[in-house]
Amino acid sequence: MTAAREALSGLLEEARSLLPDTVALRRSIHRHPELGTDLPHTQRAVLDALVGLRLHVTTGSGLSSVTAVLEGDLPGPTVLLRADMDALPLAEETGLDFASRAPGAMHACGHDAHTAMLVTAARILTARRSKLAGRVVFMFQPAEESGGGALRMIDEGVLRTADGGSVDCAFALHVTTRFDSGTLHLRPGPTFAASDLLRVTVRGSGGHASTPHLGLDPVPVACEIVQALQTMVTRTVDVHDPAVVTVASVHAGTTANVIPDTAEIVGTFRTLSPATRQLVREGITRVAHHVAAAHAARAEVTLTEGYPPVVNDPARTAALHGTARALLGPERVHQLPAPFMWAEDFSYVLQRVPGAMAFLGARPPGTPPAQVPDLHSGRVVFDEAALATGAALHAAAALCPGGAPSAEHG
Repeated sequence: MTAAREALSGLLEEARSLLPDTVALRRSIHRHPELGTDLPHTQRAVLDALVGLRLHVTTGSGLSSVTAVLEGDLPGPTVLLRADMDALPLAEETGLDFASRAPGAMHACGHDAHTAMLVTAARILTARRSKLAGRVVFMFQPAEESGGGALRMIDEGVLRTADGGSVDCAFALHVTTRFDSGTLHLRPGPTFAASDLLRVTVRGSGGHASTPHLGLDPVPVACEIVQALQTMVTRTVDVHDPAVVTVASVHAGTTANVIPDTAEIVGTFRTLSPATRQLVREGITRVAHHVAAAHAARAEVTLTEGYPPVVNDPARTAALHGTARALLGPERVHQLPAPFMWAEDFSYVLQRVPGAMAFLGARPPGTPPAQVPDLHSGRVVFDEAALATGAALHAAAALCPGGAPSAEHG
């Protein structure tokens, strides 16, 4: 038996035996969703679950983060495993008996599952300390949905080790109902998009609705800008290096018979490369200014930089792919054909450390894919059996960071 096969042996079975505890932790966190950087209940739930595991545990000074470090008995690299912990400002509509008890807040992105899986991985790896070569950093992160919690944890030193070293590689999983439960999906290179905010204020001159010719109505100008932005994307952006511009809010006026002075457009633009990101920034500014000028109006454009793209390191992605095939079997591991245009602040970690982020399928069995609510829906429901697979995958990534032959099965 090779070292990789020995390291993975029995891993799935152990994760499945711990599934009741994993599910219980996930449901506790799900009942009490918290937003942003301040997550006292979630932080306490994680700290309590890690008690007795002989980990070096620290908490953040500026946010409710938890960092736990496991020292293996053998020399080797430092591997970071990350789970995000915050919820969304969204009302839950699932009807589950463990549904959110916090009005207007819900774990609709699976972060409760991520946290529970990583806690279970810590339990599994602690029990296998004698087979662990190197060190594992468990990164429990607040404020992924807003606030860039990953970057704040980096600033507080999550990528630095106590002996003056640094993390060598990093891995993360994200659940989704897009894929069959218990399957893994990943790709090298860009996997998530950069997501930036756009805000355009069109300034005209208000007046009575009966005499628009005596003022300068900003509303049709704003509408024309919205349409022109879509044409700008399709006619200036290479389809092989895509961009998505979405105007999600158009607001103007207060009543039916008053032409307003201003109209406001708010949305996002998502890109996969620095070159296209800059191209779209310039395009939005140009279109807004010139469309407004064509109507003798003025446009004020504010573009706010958000998360950078998640770019998976090819070598680390190949290693995770091989390890996953050895653990789960090749039929359950798939290469993503294209990136998702979602955004994720694990990108900040991967800017500094080679690693990979992968998708874990968690679609409830027997439900047609087209009928399953996905992430950020108040009706999304995950198959909790997938949590055992996720916990085992986290552990496998730490035990075999260099990969394992895909012909082997744990």
